Amino acid sequence: MSSAEATAGSAPADDPPAKGKGGGRRKLIMLGAPVLLLGALGAGGWFSGLLPRLLGMGKPTGKLPPPPPVFIDVPDMIANMNTDPSRPRYIKLKARIEVAAGKDADAVAKLMPRIVDLFQTYLREVRPDDLRGAMGTYRLREELINRADVAIAPARIRDVLFVQMIVQ
Repeated sequence: MSSAEATAGSAPADDPPAKGKGGGRRKLIMLGAPVLLLGALGAGGWFSGLLPRLLGMGKPTGKLPPPPPVFIDVPDMIANMNTDPSRPRYIKLKARIEVAAGKDADAVAKLMPRIVDLFQTYLREVRPDDLRGAMGTYRLREELINRADVAIAPARIRDVLFVQMIVQ
């Protein structure tokens, strides 16, 4: 063999560019995987709302908290219910009205006689069967809220809270 053939024959065995190609892909995968992983974590954090909250970009905190609710006692009421006249049934109700603001509380206090009248009128039409169970109490509450809203419009009632309710 000539020295040229020996040199040509040994060249393919010592081919440095062939090793460089395989190492380049490996480097690309090693550098690209963490970047993709960080991107996926960032996108997940952003769309879940966690990342904006951590960066202080959440809802603006410049709003004032809502004023605390005001509770107004309704005088105790006793009304005979709509039943058989030979066997009268009565309801005793003690309640509180919840309003959102102090200005609405003033309107409720001024119009309390009208509210009591509307409540009494409604309670006289209620049958004992209408008050059975949680749904009966819920319907009574909703009716009393609606009637109180009519009485004090444009002010608004948040809720009617039952302190005591006895059906006898």
